[in-house]
Amino acid sequence: MFVVCGEALYDLFGARNGTGADVRFDGCMGGSPFNVARGMARLGANVALFTGVSTDMLGENLLGTLRDEGVDTRYLLRTGRRTTLSVVAVDAAGSPSYTFYGVGSSDCTIHVADLPLLDDKINGLHFGSYSIAVEPVATAMAALAERERHRFISLDPNVRPTVEPDMNIWRTRIDAMRRLASVVKVSEEDLSALYPGENLEDRLRQWASDGPALTILTRGGAEVLAMRGSDTIRVSPPTITVVDTVGAGDAFQASLLTSISKQSEPRQWLESASSDALSDLLNQAARAASTACQRRGADLPYAHDLQATAMAQ
Repeated sequence: MFVVCGEALYDLFGARNGTGADVRFDGCMGGSPFNVARGMARLGANVALFTGVSTDMLGENLLGTLRDEGVDTRYLLRTGRRTTLSVVAVDAAGSPSYTFYGVGSSDCTIHVADLPLLDDKINGLHFGSYSIAVEPVATAMAALAERERHRFISLDPNVRPTVEPDMNIWRTRIDAMRRLASVVKVSEEDLSALYPGENLEDRLRQWASDGPALTILTRGGAEVLAMRGSDTIRVSPPTITVVDTVGAGDAFQASLLTSISKQSEPRQWLESASSDALSDLLNQAARAASTACQRRGADLPYAHDLQATAMAQ
């Protein structure tokens, strides 16, 4: 079983009510770790989510959806604190921007004392997004990763400057966690925010030489770049009409981890797999991201969706 660690929230997509000043909101469940866990379950993986979930109405909805989707909920921390809200604005190109309302919320107030004990059936953990940067949950997640470093660890930074604008905090947290990770996936947008003006391939190469078995850079609709030691693998995602890109990175991550979770020794497999096998892994993840981009919001694909896209190619 994989345990995805991080936040669960509601995205509020705003739209003006005609020509007036009023705005109407369409609420959708979200949070990168929540999406990844749900996406893995849709693809048939055995997965649990570790986060704080409120006992308010929105928290009950989150809990019910996780159960309905087949995500194991044994590691959820139920609290009376409110659910985090994220107001999402999508530009003409379908790219989202976020404003978070999460101070003191259920998923942000996890402490080290709240960390669960994991049994031998857990063979991997995934971390990312603002739960690795915002206190006190960031310290708790760092402690969990350090404690469980003997297991397979995955990291997707999913940098959120509107939550924590200090890039030094993000860099410090990411540098510590990626050295524990077996696979790191980062978007071009995130890497550019972390290291403005730098050559991104050089930075990815440096990351690849410093701990992970596989380091991946996604670049929207452009080529996906992966590095394993001195090996470089490039794959091109399908050409599609984009509705929005919300959840695309999470869909990529869910597919990636679902495939990796099928291996009895995930890190050893990443280290020894052929370039063709890694290309297949990345191509499927890219198809998953492309499928999510053709839907509004973080509506991640099911296994039958990926089978259909594979047959169409």
